[in-house]
Amino acid sequence: MSAADGPVGPYVVGVDSSTQSTKALVVDVATGAVVASGQAPHTVTSGAGRESDPEEWYTALRSALAQCGDAARRASAVSVGGQQHGLVTLDAQGKPVRPALLWNDVRSAPQARRLVDELGGAKVWADRFGSVPGASFTVSKWAWLAEHEPAAARATAAVRLPHDYLTGRLTGAGTSAGTTDRGDVSGTGWWASATEAYDEDVLGRVGLDPALLPRVVGPGEVAGTVHVAEGELPFAKGTLVAAGTGDNAAAALGLGLLPGTPVLSLGTSGTVYAVSRRRPTDASGTVAGFAAAHGDWLPLACTLNCTLAVDRIAALLGLDREAVEAGGAATILPYLDGERTPDLPHAAGLLTGLRHDTTGGQLLQAAYDGAVHALLGALDRVLDDEADRSAPLLLIGGGARGTAWQQTVRRLSGRAVQIPEARELVALGAAAQAAGLLTGEDPAAVARRWNTARGPVLDPVERDDAALERISGVLAGAAPLLEGP
Repeated sequence: MSAADGPVGPYVVGVDSSTQSTKALVVDVATGAVVASGQAPHTVTSGAGRESDPEEWYTALRSALAQCGDAARRASAVSVGGQQHGLVTLDAQGKPVRPALLWNDVRSAPQARRLVDELGGAKVWADRFGSVPGASFTVSKWAWLAEHEPAAARATAAVRLPHDYLTGRLTGAGTSAGTTDRGDVSGTGWWASATEAYDEDVLGRVGLDPALLPRVVGPGEVAGTVHVAEGELPFAKGTLVAAGTGDNAAAALGLGLLPGTPVLSLGTSGTVYAVSRRRPTDASGTVAGFAAAHGDWLPLACTLNCTLAVDRIAALLGLDREAVEAGGAATILPYLDGERTPDLPHAAGLLTGLRHDTTGGQLLQAAYDGAVHALLGALDRVLDDEADRSAPLLLIGGGARGTAWQQTVRRLSGRAVQIPEARELVALGAAAQAAGLLTGEDPAAVARRWNTARGPVLDPVERDDAALERISGVLAGAAPLLEGP
């Protein structure tokens, strides 16, 4: 991504505030070269809920930017890509009322089901909002909060998504002046994709005043400028702040995606998505009809259990994550956190087909297979009629570097797999969005100019239909066991 003669400026900062950490990249607008970077961790609770303190995200952002040194001070614009769906509640002073409820907190599954029924069923939701809400969606989390912690709901003066919260900290926006973007807000369940506006009917049903929600900033618009106490952040006065977006929309920008190119992302969650010019409406609920940050659409399917779940099974077996072995008839559905795709929020992991000669390596391979099966099963629903189904599958995320993940995706998809060399695609997408403020370009075009998707292509292999059919059969037969209470 770098030019032979080195960075020439101007610089921008792209931020990835994910579930586990915040990363910051300083990127040269002309060449796409990463000239500095920093990273700091977050804490996430375990147990029934998944929560984080938003103040910790900001502390991590400050730390990551400090690691970037003088390069961050030279930046002309900044943008934040953040984990989607999280519910951030702020009081009248802009302080968190309680820890944020994260995307993988499934306690709100009953509220999600009730909301679907109250509005008239899944098709009504899909037609109006583009998505059928599950436990991950912000509207379900607010309904859970209002029911279980009414005092916290009453104390809330502003509702934000994680990236909105950090953008507001950068701009110094008060509770009445926050911003979001169409990419991230499309995952809330209270922004209707059909009208591209907040839906007052749904907000009324969950008792949320629309005045508590942020303004939706359009593609290419400026959210504000950096406005914090002197010395708090290494930005010059007047540094532009872009709208920011959700992590998947940011990664799509970071890859410079053209419509129809399939992406499979392997991280804490697993996702498959593609940019589309058509507004998605999947009444099955498998595909979330998200908006893309730059004006198109981003149909996406997401699983809760991906790299962390497989790593946990490797640890239980006492194996390195790459110590897989072929063969055997074992099947593992690694639904350790419940599951979103398929919609089984109360499920636990399931193992079947164990024999005397089953090896630990075969069990580990079965865990990989179970995780990838769920993602590939959703891929056909994600891709529309205009998609090139022979195009290489772009494999990104932390798992994309692992040989076992690569080979499993190849074997179960039967497709060529391309692995972009660029690693921090969410932060690069945020940087491309910030660069677009300076150059007037479409951020995806900026990323294509930076050649972020460049990387080796692994040839296709024959698809393992037998494994796919075995896993599908186990999933169908175990449905009553997996559905839980």
